[in-house]
Amino acid sequence: MSIRPAPASTGIVFRRVDLDDFEIHADVTSVARVAYATTLMKGGVWISTVEHILSALYGSGVDNAYVDMDNLEVPILDGSARPFTNAIIDVGLTEQNEPRQYMRITREFVLEENGKSLGIFPSDRFGIDYAIDFPHPFIGPQQRRVDCTHAGYVASIAPARTFGFQRDLESLQASGLIRGGSLDNAIVLTETGMLNETPLRYPDEFVRHKILDLLGDFALIGQPVLGQIVANLAGHALHTRFVAGLLESPDHWTIETRTLQSEAAVGS
Repeated sequence: MSIRPAPASTGIVFRRVDLDDFEIHADVTSVARVAYATTLMKGGVWISTVEHILSALYGSGVDNAYVDMDNLEVPILDGSARPFTNAIIDVGLTEQNEPRQYMRITREFVLEENGKSLGIFPSDRFGIDYAIDFPHPFIGPQQRRVDCTHAGYVASIAPARTFGFQRDLESLQASGLIRGGSLDNAIVLTETGMLNETPLRYPDEFVRHKILDLLGDFALIGQPVLGQIVANLAGHALHTRFVAGLLESPDHWTIETRTLQSEAAVGS
């Protein structure tokens, strides 16, 4: 996989270089599957497990990039967004001569289903308050609130690894996911502990990774957001339904142009 600069107003576009550079735009209309990971599809061509790279791009302030791939699944690397984020920092960003557009939330928008909820409320900045509760001795109830600045993302969200339960491994692999899955790129939980010999990166690494995933799914909006998100027991399915519903509810937001902050693309 390679990440390359894209012209202003392009957005994030995945290109299958093994299929004559077939393009799939990272937007909610391309979402095809949200079981355990977010998968995009167009014309029968798939790009799976896109949330970590989209999270890294969003958290790094990248508006325009081509993500070139020669297969259908984004590399899992260490199971977090840190390798992507570090690579973006190393190469740097290029400012582009176009004003940056933001979606400003002007009226609360909330979805609730089966005891899960996800809402966004007016705010002058973008922040997330996420709560989870898994009946496992290593997790239980966890909650974290973050202001989504670049520095905060790099330090406290990007390194959080994906996690899953040993009992689900066989069904995930049967569905074509986690092809490169191992203890080197995921926290694998047993009924009472975890298989990994290395320790957790944070005591609340699990809720931090949920925030990482939410940022990746929120990147499907296609532009930065000004608003405060409150999530409770949510996941990829609710994330993507929420994004679709929000985009279809223009009476809850306005588009604001800020000329002092130009668009950015991954540096060359």
